[in-house]
Amino acid sequence: MEKMRGYLLRNRKRITYILYTTYFMLFLVGCASTTVIKPTHPGAARPEGVYHRVEKGQTLWAISKKYSVDIDSLARANRIFDTARIEVGQLIFIPENKQPAAVKVYSNDDFIWPLEGKVVSSFGQSFNNMINKGLNIQPASSADILVSRSGRVVFYSDNFISFGKTLIVDHQDGFLTVYAGIAQALVKLGDDILKGVSIGRVYPTSNLAGGKPYLHFEIRKGHLAQNPYFYLP
Repeated sequence: MEKMRGYLLRNRKRITYILYTTYFMLFLVGCASTTVIKPTHPGAARPEGVYHRVEKGQTLWAISKKYSVDIDSLARANRIFDTARIEVGQLIFIPENKQPAAVKVYSNDDFIWPLEGKVVSSFGQSFNNMINKGLNIQPASSADILVSRSGRVVFYSDNFISFGKTLIVDHQDGFLTVYAGIAQALVKLGDDILKGVSIGRVYPTSNLAGGKPYLHFEIRKGHLAQNPYFYLP
């Protein structure tokens, strides 16, 4: 007994190290045994569909027309959020196993940017204590405002709320575009306008609700504001 006590005292550090090591190994084994990775259920339903590779100049709207899929469903299926843009080469999942439509989608139906400049506030962002329903585009210099798509001027106001001069163009297929913050309007109510024609101008010295000038641009489907990034190239 005395010999055993003496051995334990002489080798106390070594025995303590062995006990701690053994305990630690048992702890790891215990943890590993309780971590279960469940395999995917063989009967789990997988969404049916195909993938489309984005080509140069394509918009989410053009792709939705090509496959006859609602643009909102397409955005949700691909987790494309309000400020996201699609890129060339990106794979877009087309739900419901849709195939490309046989009818050609003409580029003339697509929207174009109404103004060259810097986007200072995007769709869904807070701007002047309001949620932006479109894009605020700040021009680098005096610039023409182009109608984004062919249509008819159905609304004009010299001073619409805090937006200043405002035009609304009806594209005759459920879509409308809004142009606000115009310094000089070049069209009038009832005018039919072809895509790309100048409908007004923005001047560096003009102000919209104070601060630097910008064009407020919206795309609306009926009365619902759409994310312009889904429609613009």
